Formats: sequence, C-alpha cells, structure tokens
Amino acid sequence: MAPLYNPGMNSPANGPLDAPRRPIRELPDELVSQIAAGEVVERPASVVRELVDNALDAGADQITVRLVAGGIRAIVVEDDGCGIPPEELPLALKRHATSKIGSLAELEGVTTMGFRGEALAAIASVSETAIVSRPVDATQARRLDARSGELQPAARGQGTSIEVRELFFSTPARRKFLKSEATELSHAVEAVRRHALARPDVGFAIWHEGKLVEQWRRATHEQRMADVLGADFVDQSRPVDFQAGPMRILGRAGLPEAARNRSDHQYVYVNGRYVRDKLIQHALRSAYEDVLHGQRQPAYVLFIDIEPTRVDVNVHPTKIEVRFRESGEVYSTVRRAVERTLALPAGAALPAAPLATPTPASPDAPASAPQAGWSAPATPAGLPFGAQQQRLSLADLSLLYAREEPRTPWAAPAPTVSGLSPAPFVPSALVDRGDPPMDRAAVLNGDWPLGRALSQLAGVYVLAENAHGLVVVDMHAAHERIVYERLKAEARATGIAAQPLLIPASFAATRLEIATAEARQPDLHALGLDLSPLGPTTLAVRSRPAALADADPVELARSVLHELAELAEADAGHLIERARDELLATMACHGAVRANRRLTLEEMNALLRQMEATERSEQCNHGRPTWRQLTMKELDALFLRGR
Repeated sequence: MAPLYNPGMNSPANGPLDAPRRPIRELPDELVSQIAAGEVVERPASVVRELVDNALDAGADQITVRLVAGGIRAIVVEDDGCGIPPEELPLALKRHATSKIGSLAELEGVTTMGFRGEALAAIASVSETAIVSRPVDATQARRLDARSGELQPAARGQGTSIEVRELFFSTPARRKFLKSEATELSHAVEAVRRHALARPDVGFAIWHEGKLVEQWRRATHEQRMADVLGADFVDQSRPVDFQAGPMRILGRAGLPEAARNRSDHQYVYVNGRYVRDKLIQHALRSAYEDVLHGQRQPAYVLFIDIEPTRVDVNVHPTKIEVRFRESGEVYSTVRRAVERTLALPAGAALPAAPLATPTPASPDAPASAPQAGWSAPATPAGLPFGAQQQRLSLADLSLLYAREEPRTPWAAPAPTVSGLSPAPFVPSALVDRGDPPMDRAAVLNGDWPLGRALSQLAGVYVLAENAHGLVVVDMHAAHERIVYERLKAEARATGIAAQPLLIPASFAATRLEIATAEARQPDLHALGLDLSPLGPTTLAVRSRPAALADADPVELARSVLHELAELAEADAGHLIERARDELLATMACHGAVRANRRLTLEEMNALLRQMEATERSEQCNHGRPTWRQLTMKELDALFLRGR
C-alpha cells in the first residue's frame, strides 16, 4: 500500500530529504518582468487602465480603445498626444524607465497618472506588444516591436498607438483564469468609464470587434456625468462643493431615495485618480447611515482635490489605493461634505417651476400659475422660507401630537436619555400663534415647498397641495425625523447618561480587548460605559448607557470594543455619535405621532412647515421616504387628460 502524501514532509520547515539545496541566484530579467506583471496585469482591463493612464499623461484630447475578444486577443489604445521620439521608444519598454518622475521629491508629489515605469515592461512580458508613435515635430511615425526590438517606419498621425495582442500567451496558466469575453469586455469598459468621469475635457471611444460600444465626446462635468451614468443620476443627486483648509471636494451625491441594490455607481477620485480607499468608504457610509433603507447602496461621484504632498499614491502597483498623511482630516471632511449636501430640508430638491399648464382639454383649470420663487438655503440648519413661517420648538411638537383621543390610545412614553422626554399636552399649543392663513397664493408662489394641507388619508397620510401638484406625506415617518433631529441637537451638549451596575459584569477578554479598553477610557465613558481590568485576561463592566437598561452589558461592551479597535483615534468620535444617535432614534420612533391619529388642518400644516425647516426630512430615521410628489402632469396622465 502506497504511503499517504504529506505535503509538509519536504517543506523547508522540516528540511529537505532528497532534493539538494539550490543556490541563491539572480532571476532573469524576463522572469522578473513576468513576476511584476502578476501584480500589475490581472486581466485585459488592467492593460486598458495602464495604457489610458499613459495617453492622458501625454496630453491626449481623444483616446480610442479597440478590443478583440474582450481584450484577450487584442487591445489597441490610440491617442493624439505628444508622442514618443524614436530614440526613446526602446527605453519605454524597459523596467523602471519613465519620464514622469526623476527624484524622490517628485515621487512624493506625483501629479501624473503613471509614474512607476513598469507597466509597459510588464505588459510586454506577457503579450505581443508593439508601439507606434509620432511626435509633433516628426515627419513620420516609427513602430517598435517589443519582442524583436525592430524599429521600422510606420504611418499614423501625431500621437501614439500601443498594440497588445494575445495577452498571457507566454503564461498559459494565467490565461486560464480569465473569464468569458463578455465579462472581460465589461471590465475593460468600466476601466475607461472611470477615466471618462474624471476627464470630461477628453473624448473617449471604445470599439469591440469593429463595432462602437461606447463613445463620450468632450463635455462639461455635468454633461459627462449624465452621458456616463445616465440623466437619472444627475436628476436624482445633489451637487457637492465643500472646502476645508487645503482640501476641496466636488461632485454629486445621490439622494437616499435613489439608492441602488448594487454599489456600481460609486466613484471617488483623489487628484483625478480613481481610488478605492477604506477610509473614504467608511466616511461615506457614515454620512448616509441614517437616511438609507436596509442594505441599499448610495450613488455618488466625488472628486477630492488635495495637496499632492499630503497623499501617498505609491502604495499599490495598480495605483488604485492611496494613503493620506492626515487620515482623520480627510475622513471628517468627506463626511461633512456629504452630510451637508444631504441635510437640505424637505422640498429643497423641488425645481422652481410653475404649476403645470393645463392642456386644452382642461378648460376648467387655471391657465397658468406664478413662477415658484423658493431656493435652497445657504445654511441647511436655518429656516429659509421667510418670516411667514413659524419654527416650532421641541416642546411645541410634543404638545402638538400628545393629545388624547377616546378612539385611539396613545403609545407609551418614550425612554429618557439625558433628561430629554416629551412634555405634557397644553390645549393652546397652536392657538393664537399668529400664523398666516394657508391661502393658495402662498402655495403657488413657492413660499411653502410642501404646500398647504388638504386632508388626511386613512389616518396615515397627509395630503397637501403645492406649486407642482399633490404631496403625500407619511406623518409618522416625517414626525419621527423631526423629533430625532431635535433630540440630536439637544443631546450633543449633555452626552449619554450612564447607569452604574449593582454587580459588575465580568467576562474573559482577549489581549486586544484589554488594550483597547485601557487606551480608550475617555471614549468609553462618553458612551456611558465603564470598563476596567480585573486581571490579565478579564474585564469588568461597571456601568452602561441608562437608556439601554435591558441590553446585555457584556455583549454591548464586546461590540463597542470591537469597533473601537478597528477605528483610528480620529474616528472614535464618530462611533460615539453613532451610538448616541441610535439611542435617540429609538426615542424618536416611540415619541412620534402614530398611525390612525386624527390631525386638524392646523396640525397638518404645522407638520409640513417643520419638515421644510428640518435637516434630512426627506427620510425617516430608518431610511424610508417621508413624502412623495405627484406632479400635475402625472395626475393628468392618470385621467387621460389632453389625449
């Protein structure tokens, strides 16, 4: 019987049995390039990305990508850039030969897309590569074959063409790992799409098997986003323009109600370079976390402009990862930029357009309506809708919806955090407030983006009329957000109250948990947790948040320690805010007006006015929409008016 195979019997750890020791030797240049190609060239899309990088660095105005078999059989990238002189063509195919940098100082402040000087050499080592280039002052082009080194005259205009054929022909094992032609084509198109979003001043065209697949002409940033991601993305997003010290963030952030099931419309650029950075992704998730429903993914295109010396792009061979010198500053700036954009009150996204003009088949409707004059406020936290609106205090809101009715029992009072709780009802809460009459002229003038209340439907929805048509409001979801934002504002100054435990809860902890508990004592106290070591492997929980009296203190402590261990020191403040906000969200949900609660028209209008003045009132705390707009055009279509 043959002995069982033991994969470790000839391993270096056990020592060789039969094989003699192999001497240390220098690897051949071709093998070194093929090893490097394993890091740089993963699939045809990697080749497309590197070649388009070079074309952009050459100052191209038009870049054309031609593919065969999804890029497996052939990739040709053509540009109209500055070209390469004939005497430099052989150098372009050598490892660590580049015109992008020449010193350590230039490496620390890279401003070009490429700089490592190894992409062309790596590509040439696993494919049949040729370069055809003509500089601006040359009378003809030259073609260099990478395998033979032969330099010949060629015909082409100013610029460079790089031909890559039979990718991975010299490493068949790598080629077996490639996917289908359709899959590889989609990855290659996505690689060009990422460049196209960042460079609207450059035209791009993608051909596959002789057919035009995608084409993006030179345009403005706004138009390029619409061309690449669709007009719906521009319509369902808000512009981002935020400056903080040496950093500026531009782009567009998708509205929460337009979130997708996939994260395929998420693009972040640092100094024009597409990156996937965990720090930035975490900052964006935190900015969207209490306005998204379930596991849906937001859409965004953000351009981060930062001093090149403050970011290290020489982190990964593919240049898709970066490292920031001040990571906490970048984190907070990205988060604030998106939060500020999403914090516009309800109705801020409505276009300033008049009420739809009735069709000829509607003689009974008014001929036209005045132009709406509302615009977004300079500071979202303010009340931008004129002196005719009254801001309700937290007590007013609590009084507004705390009225007892015989037919509908009121919910139990919300738990208290830091002394915050709804106040008892005073019948005169809305009496003699001096509110202006809810006349139609104010609605049509756009003074009230959410309009005037008309009625209540099924005890759940408020129906209102605004300058665009009909507004349907989920009164519980809307009031929940109003109470939540007000509680957050009031709780920032008081923190989270702690409840001491009569008997401390002890548990066996890892060394990382003990080290985190000792290093993050101020952060733990801010969360209402008191953790102290009882021994080298034991921690004791001596207090927990007062509002979580029913929570398991050990599980709560473990989860908080886990998150604190993963977050940097600069991000600990966000964890504290998130834990506090989760408590306040529970309070707001229990304290908001319930379904089947009958409201008067004055109460409905007060709710609409407060929505217009509350940040993030487009969604409730759980990410559900709080209101929907039905335009006159949509209503006319339901009844076939004008057809």
